[in-house]
Amino acid sequence: MSPSSNALKISDLLSLEQYHSQRAQFRARVLEHKRNRKVAIGPNATLYFEDRLTIQYQIQEMLRIERIFEADAIEEELAAYNPLIPDGANLKATFMIEFPEVDERRPALERLQRIEDHVYLQGQGGSRVYAIADEDLERSDEQKTSAVHFLRFEFPKADIDALRAGSAFLAGIDHSAYSYETTLSDNIRAALVADFQ
Repeated sequence: MSPSSNALKISDLLSLEQYHSQRAQFRARVLEHKRNRKVAIGPNATLYFEDRLTIQYQIQEMLRIERIFEADAIEEELAAYNPLIPDGANLKATFMIEFPEVDERRPALERLQRIEDHVYLQGQGGSRVYAIADEDLERSDEQKTSAVHFLRFEFPKADIDALRAGSAFLAGIDHSAYSYETTLSDNIRAALVADFQ
């Protein structure tokens, strides 16, 4: 995945000291923001849509946990995370397959092999936009899929225009072992359409 024109720079980040003093307020702001960026598809799959703010939070938390303050090391974190920011013509999401019980999770991940290739978004009347999965590294193998995937959805201009004009917005999965579709609520729809610049 290539970085977005919205890419974060070192100058956009808070220093460790600044982040320490502002973390509680920043975290509360991000958690409120994320409420409009989470889409459950059926009982065991969730899309968490990323944007500049959610990625800044992930980077700030990583720098805090690892006590990273050297410029070169910060640039490495930016290079790793910036590709997860949408670029105005696409949406990007962390896709999680969630089975709380370990003895249930393993057979489910085997059954759901390549599910990441069956996740789609769709504006009403438009075509399904299937995810481009795991461009950074392969997360599935011959036996099972991973519980976490990074997805990119590239939208045709006509579909973006229709969504901006108010068409309904759907998210779904059409895997043979897991098939669900949901219509996005108005608040989530508005948050995601705002990612198209």
